Amino acid sequence: MEAKLVALGVETFKIALMLALPGLLTGMFLGLAVSIFQATTQINEMTLSFIPKIIGVVIVIVLTMPWMLNEMTDFATHVFNLMPTFVE
Repeated sequence: MEAKLVALGVETFKIALMLALPGLLTGMFLGLAVSIFQATTQINEMTLSFIPKIIGVVIVIVLTMPWMLNEMTDFATHVFNLMPTFVE
């Protein structure tokens, strides 16, 4: 019983990481690209790094939303199907 709960917790963290990864990677790479651009051109404007990251993350989230919803509903269905095994 405890092993099933631990496995469910691990699976929960895996799903959370998998769903957050596209937005986090996009923000990281866009931030790196803007930082390199700012260092090259010596433009030190704070909004220059903030706006592209927001736009990029929003675009990636919108594009991956169907996949994210599918993963979340599959996981929720899996959790609801496991619930009777946890009740004794």
